[in-house]
Amino acid sequence: MDLPTSTSNDTTSPLPVDAPLAVGDGHRADPTSQELAREIERVMFEIKRVIVGQDHMIERLMVALLARGHVLLEGLPGVAKTLAVSTMAQTVGGSFNRLQFTPDLLPSDLIGTRIWRSSEDTFDIEWGPVFANLVLADEVNRAPAKVQSALLEVMAERQVSIAGTTKPLPSPFLVLATQNPVESEGVYTLPEAQRDRFLMKVVVDYPTPAEELEIIRRVGVDMPTADQVMTTDHLEQMQRMADRVYVDNGVAQYAVDLVMATREPATRGVPELEPLIDFGVSPRATLGLVAAARALALIRGRDYTTSQDVFDISRDVLRHRLMLSYEALAKGLAADDVLNRILTVVPASVLTTSDTPSYSGGS
Repeated sequence: MDLPTSTSNDTTSPLPVDAPLAVGDGHRADPTSQELAREIERVMFEIKRVIVGQDHMIERLMVALLARGHVLLEGLPGVAKTLAVSTMAQTVGGSFNRLQFTPDLLPSDLIGTRIWRSSEDTFDIEWGPVFANLVLADEVNRAPAKVQSALLEVMAERQVSIAGTTKPLPSPFLVLATQNPVESEGVYTLPEAQRDRFLMKVVVDYPTPAEELEIIRRVGVDMPTADQVMTTDHLEQMQRMADRVYVDNGVAQYAVDLVMATREPATRGVPELEPLIDFGVSPRATLGLVAAARALALIRGRDYTTSQDVFDISRDVLRHRLMLSYEALAKGLAADDVLNRILTVVPASVLTTSDTPSYSGGS
């Protein structure tokens, strides 16, 4: 699908960016966007030593790492969702916990609980396994609502509160959840509030026939392993670099236009979608679009975003937040069908040569 565009010579100031990282404060000097892209490519190469194909999923996982956003991976069993997350944890270092969600899971199994210390004659808090840099919530939709609600503070505020005591989660922190789209027994629908806290929902499909042959060749005898290629400190530096990627006002306006088209389709050139959408996406989606576009631009070796970055990442950021009407469901339509129509109609600004930014480390 081509990106619909409209010419714009908007020369207003970009969205604010952070100050450059200080050299000599324990961090190495800032690398260029091309150097960062090569380092990101090394991480992706290590993951691809284990995972055959699934380039879209791997790239989106890297976007989530750089943008500090949680990811919901949806796909049938056996398409390497869990393996991809555990392999990524190996490549970036840091702590990693896999939590198997089940119908009898309790909130205390995730975040921890108070326990009685008889030797000290007092209560103490035993913190749960959610305290890790990367947390894999396997089959997240198998846990009941009380467990899902326990994740809300974890995912949004990145902290846990028990009995009046609040403890921050380690940094960096990411929740990577998997779910099976076809199972109906023993599963629960994720609450809207929790779905909105995932930066992206990535749909994982079957490998191609050529990739299937490569899986047999590569994994049939000895399972390959990935090497660690960076530390968590390095990852945090890369996240700060992603925060400072230039976003022109025209690009930000395109993100806003896409979001508003899900709320007010009649005023955005897609009136036929009005009866198909119950509720549009939240402001968190707008922030997510810009953050993900920044990370995607960095992966592509640029220190500025374009409307194409927003266009490419928009389905992953918006699909799980869009609430379709009963009419849309009765017609067999999915969120991607509605988003495809919006992306076809809503135009994007085209930056001229004079508008193309060159990041210089300031705002």
